[in-house]
Amino acid sequence: MGRKILFITTDQMRFDAIGANGQKVARTPTIDALAANGINYTRAHNQNVVCMPARSTMITGQYVSTHGVWMNGVPLPADAPSVAQYLHEKAGYRTALFGKAHFEPMLDLNLQFYENRMARVGEYGPHRGFEHMELASHSPLILHYNEWLRKVDPDAIGKFYRNLDDKFQVNAAGGGESGGCQLHYNDIAREHYHTDWVADRTIAWLDGLGAEDDWFCWVSFPDPHHPWDPPKSELGRHPWRSTPMPDFYPGSKEKIEAILRGKPRHWMEWYTGERVTNFEAPPAFRAKDMTADQVREINAFTHVENELIDEAIAKIMAAIERRGWGDDVDVIFTTDHGEFQGEFGLLFKGPYHVDALMRLPMIWRPAKSAGVAQASVAAPVGQVDLAPTFCEIAGLPAAEWMQGKPLPQSDAEGERQKRERVFTEWDCTHVDGTTVGLRTIYRDGYTITAYLPGTIYDGTEGELYDHKNDPQQWHNLWDDPAYAALRSDLLADLRDNLPPVRNPRLECVAPV
Repeated sequence: MGRKILFITTDQMRFDAIGANGQKVARTPTIDALAANGINYTRAHNQNVVCMPARSTMITGQYVSTHGVWMNGVPLPADAPSVAQYLHEKAGYRTALFGKAHFEPMLDLNLQFYENRMARVGEYGPHRGFEHMELASHSPLILHYNEWLRKVDPDAIGKFYRNLDDKFQVNAAGGGESGGCQLHYNDIAREHYHTDWVADRTIAWLDGLGAEDDWFCWVSFPDPHHPWDPPKSELGRHPWRSTPMPDFYPGSKEKIEAILRGKPRHWMEWYTGERVTNFEAPPAFRAKDMTADQVREINAFTHVENELIDEAIAKIMAAIERRGWGDDVDVIFTTDHGEFQGEFGLLFKGPYHVDALMRLPMIWRPAKSAGVAQASVAAPVGQVDLAPTFCEIAGLPAAEWMQGKPLPQSDAEGERQKRERVFTEWDCTHVDGTTVGLRTIYRDGYTITAYLPGTIYDGTEGELYDHKNDPQQWHNLWDDPAYAALRSDLLADLRDNLPPVRNPRLECVAPV
């Protein structure tokens, strides 16, 4: 019997969403305990700031340019490498995924993708190396969660926020008491909400395994991704009017606009509503019209969703202990990307390479039998390092197609592995033909982003932030003469470390 792997992800969770990373409102004792007894990576970044590219990196261990899922709506090829398949074939691991997969587009009216067709035909895989899959999304769609809800509580399906309008555009309707975009009162019973469903289905699968089985289980919670519609019964945890404003909210519109004027133009254009550069952002949303009360209520709803996730993880951990596996399970917790939640006066995500979207909570609680000391690691790491880490836990060499390295277990080890930088990239082509391309590294306390030539930029623009002196990234130093030499050095480093590019480019077949 070897070490088992519980891989837990959330969707669109900020680095500071958990107590271990400074959160003072939401209570996340289970996740915090993983950090207290494991390794907390304080400079973990994604390799892309939206779902499908980030998730494709997690399963393949490859950079976005290499696996080819360059934006949402680009399906991961059926023959793409999978760490789940590698563990299953090379080490006999039992494999499963519960919750949100999103390696294939979700807007799929003809059910051409197996992820979306699976539940309709009464199947649970195998798929992408997972022997068993039970899938869910934020709002009930065509997945296993929806089929289950139809049986146990069919009225609940209509209680969720309607994410798409009649024209299949992302809905911008407001709700709650403040009228905040995509806020919604959901009268669903808590036990029927997808967070508990994911935990319950995970536990049922674990209970069906043999005591000696080695397993890799990906538990993928759809929250706290928008829309913000947790069970209404739970909102009393954080009455929004008494919920503190987040420290990252700049305050007045004058201050927000002063900050945005120092950034490349699409930042302000997204704020004013002049230009939408992310398919998932509601076209009718105007951040400039968002009130402080709306930011407060959105954050209160988010805190509730994060607490429910923490409690669901506690249920899973209790089931693992009950099976007698407590000493032999490695737990890795992270997310795919962040969320503005009012930072810079904005919501959602898109081509904005700042900590709000790039910096991730990432925790590795090694099995007790591994004898690894608790640590906080500041060395830069990424999602590309997850697959090699799973291999190390399983006692396997990293597959030759994996581009990352096993996560360091201390900063000293991070230095020995020469972890100098972490790379993030963005490409998108919007419905109006707008193209944006960004290439970014974080290194030595600085983030630099080079803008590629496109329909908005000519390739001379960029962003440079000094995290020590400007942790909020309010001051873009790209054109500051005092930073010219540093900018030149970082750009050279960025160019020298670009990952291999897949050729030919994969096609985008759907918005999301």
